[in-house]
Amino acid sequence: MSTVEAEIETKHPVDRVPPLARLAPLGLQHVLAMYAGAVAVPLIVGGALVEAGKLAPSDLPYLISADLFVAGIATLIQSLGFWRFGVRLPLMQGCTFAAVTPMIAIGNQYGITAIYGSVIASGLFMMLLAPVFAKLLRFFPPLVTGTVILIIGLSLMPVAAGWAGGGAGSDDFGAPVNLAFAAATLIIILVIERFAPPAFARLSILLGLVIGTLVAVPFGLTDFSHVADQAWFGVSTPFHFGFPTFQVSAIISMCIVALVIMTETTGDMLAVGEIVDQHVSPRRLADGLRADGLSTVLGGVFNTFPYTAFAQNVGLVSLTGVKSRYVATFAGGVLVVLGLLPKLGAVVEGIPLAVLGGAGIALFGMVAASGVRTLGKVHLTNSNILVIAVAVGVGLLPTVNGEIYAQFPVGFQIIFDSGISAGAMTAIVLNLLLNSDAANQRVKGDGEHASYDAVRGTAADTEVRQG
Repeated sequence: MSTVEAEIETKHPVDRVPPLARLAPLGLQHVLAMYAGAVAVPLIVGGALVEAGKLAPSDLPYLISADLFVAGIATLIQSLGFWRFGVRLPLMQGCTFAAVTPMIAIGNQYGITAIYGSVIASGLFMMLLAPVFAKLLRFFPPLVTGTVILIIGLSLMPVAAGWAGGGAGSDDFGAPVNLAFAAATLIIILVIERFAPPAFARLSILLGLVIGTLVAVPFGLTDFSHVADQAWFGVSTPFHFGFPTFQVSAIISMCIVALVIMTETTGDMLAVGEIVDQHVSPRRLADGLRADGLSTVLGGVFNTFPYTAFAQNVGLVSLTGVKSRYVATFAGGVLVVLGLLPKLGAVVEGIPLAVLGGAGIALFGMVAASGVRTLGKVHLTNSNILVIAVAVGVGLLPTVNGEIYAQFPVGFQIIFDSGISAGAMTAIVLNLLLNSDAANQRVKGDGEHASYDAVRGTAADTEVRQG
């Protein structure tokens, strides 16, 4: 073994760079897994503003290109990192759904420039708050972490169901042909996982999507009609819609959303840390949260929205077993290219939603399974079971019925309409109430290593009650 090979072998798998022949398809697989979710936020917000007369229909493709471009930059910042920015783990970044409702309200009342002003302000707020928020890591022992990861996976299942049915609200939603293609894609993925050589098994999602799309072509389920309409090259320019305006009420609303984003991102970072077996210390968590804030500021500058880690891709990391952060780095580069080449983005957009749905079932199920695996480290006393049960129940309420909090104030909805943040807060509070002795002893821990022991469940004073 050469000196270079020996040096690579001693690196943690997260820091190893796979050969390009493996890196490229693995990175593309991450892009395909997140693409539909990545473009959903600009489509929803932009569509609402078009209906309100605040934007022209021709502005929608621009919003999508800007979103992909900044998502790629955000992923590069998070996976590569520089100075005190970036968690340096295999995480993909995309626009958060938590901000959709308040952004539409802000846009309708004050216009799109007020959206971008509040987005920039919330990003700065996240960067300033990151070190403080990261110190709350001691409140995320395996009991809480596992529960949050489980909620993340379960709360994403309606997304998979919407894809599998052919797109929620579509005329042919739930048509047998859509569900058949979703099932066929899932079966293809499972067959590849079971019978293909390891190198191909790691690409099971990508191969499933490609094969499913090719088979769907003669059935008329693919739509590449928009490819010809898109330009080959387009650049997102800062403040394309005008210089941002700063409304106090809009900024306060988006800062509340920022707290939700930070809670969700914390759960995703801890989940990936568990999967790749690398410690996420408070300082490292702060770096990741600070990167989210920077990406959100860039989003406001380049005419897009707040950014967070994408839970969809957490499941892909678990499913493939590929831990290298450079796979996410490559995927981030692909997103930047898609943002600069709208025609290529339109090609990816042609993948049938039903095919994505089959892949989504596997991906999101793996996230939930990762949560179950983390909970396996916990001693399941009656109080711990109650924490899990109530937190999962509260977290899934807005998932199973999106109108449950419709009569509540907007500030309340911003927090609790996100099942992830609602479930996380419930798990934290119940853990402190029902396991108060262990929790109090954890809080007395001093420094980064004490927090690490609490999170990993190895501290002696938490062993009985927290695993």
